[in-house]
Amino acid sequence: MSQITTINPATEEPLASYDLMSETKATQIVEAAHAAFLDWRTKTHAERGEHLTAIAAKLRENADDLAKLMTQEVGKLYKDGKTEVELCAGIFEYAAKHGPELLADEERVHGDGKRGVVTYQPIGVVYSIQPWNFPLYQPVRVLAANLMAGNGCVLKHAAICTGSALRLAEICVEAGLPEDLFQVLVIDHDISDRIIAHHHVRAVTMTGSDDAGRHIGAKAAEALKKSVLELGSNDAYLVLEDADIETAVKFSTIGRLYNNGQTCVSAKRFIVTDKVYDAFVDAYVEQMKQIEMGDPMEEGTKLGPLSSQEQLDTVVRQVTKSISRGASLLCGGEAPERVGAYYPATVLGDVEPGMPAYDDEIFGPVASIIRARDDEDAMRIANDSRYGLGGGIFSKDEARALDLARKHFDTGMVRINSFGAADPNMPFGGVKNSGYGREHGGFGMREFVNIKSVFLPSKAA
Repeated sequence: MSQITTINPATEEPLASYDLMSETKATQIVEAAHAAFLDWRTKTHAERGEHLTAIAAKLRENADDLAKLMTQEVGKLYKDGKTEVELCAGIFEYAAKHGPELLADEERVHGDGKRGVVTYQPIGVVYSIQPWNFPLYQPVRVLAANLMAGNGCVLKHAAICTGSALRLAEICVEAGLPEDLFQVLVIDHDISDRIIAHHHVRAVTMTGSDDAGRHIGAKAAEALKKSVLELGSNDAYLVLEDADIETAVKFSTIGRLYNNGQTCVSAKRFIVTDKVYDAFVDAYVEQMKQIEMGDPMEEGTKLGPLSSQEQLDTVVRQVTKSISRGASLLCGGEAPERVGAYYPATVLGDVEPGMPAYDDEIFGPVASIIRARDDEDAMRIANDSRYGLGGGIFSKDEARALDLARKHFDTGMVRINSFGAADPNMPFGGVKNSGYGREHGGFGMREFVNIKSVFLPSKAA
């Protein structure tokens, strides 16, 4: 394959074609990013922040066109694309505002009154490998943090949103960012592996499947490069015995259908206690039945297409296999006869271990209902997963839910009586096969820096 052609998943129409870069061209881009970094690293935090603030303004200025492009490339609801652009602008502004304090030198006293300084210094070019489900947000959460830290960045984005990747780079330049400091590599996987080993690449961050994470993490480790991996999940939302059913149904519907069900922190497994099982399932299935598919550009559409025909085929396989192994189909479950990669809001009941709906991540609008005896059993089932990114708890007793979240939920993030995807103020990341490292909340700015200890002599008496 020498070219990438992007396709609108709602209409099946080709959008644009892009030539794949040679290894020589990709290497030149990495080397140019390193050269730009050598100057960028000399900028003060305040100077870097000015650039980030300008990028935020330029994103907002282009919000309509960016949202439309994302809708065309991956089927994202246009209104969700507008929200994504605003989130990205907020991430740049957060880094600009809080970066100077988070990255400031720290004076320490050690030993017998000796002085020291801990300083957070940039390391070089960060290689960012990102998926398609949030064409702007995924690269931006890496880019904003690392630009503030003083690093350069090169991006390999998912092929199906190549246009969004290239437009983001253009916008950064239009906002005044040095042209070579952030650029996009349009390359295949083999060249990508060799880019990881390039001596000017100092760190690697990747979002995607756990299988892809193993490969990227191994390649980074072979080259002795630090990596951050965010590898998706099969997030469990617990409906405890004292849950408010109306609240649980509301956020379970939003949480499963947000971004057409294609979010790593989507609510995916709903673990419902015996006491409220019938009430929740009846109300939830009825709510999911009301969700109609439609044109992602239309304001009233609640569910658009999946990102590609390939993604649709994967979801169909996972649902079919789960049903063949004993899951019951409570609603949905049949792709409509229409143009586009559409799949309906679907609920599977009687989900048990050994089914894709229990064991794996279904990246589409498919909810898995799992019955639990009681609250303790629900918590056990929630943790019975190789993943550990996010999760949720529905309970009227907030203090108890907080205690469960803090001490017992084996994930990096937990929502209580709510649903949400990401927030610049709170750390984002997981445990187990969901990866390692953190982004957002200031933590991402310290992932790829040289935390350097400088020892000073004692002050003269």
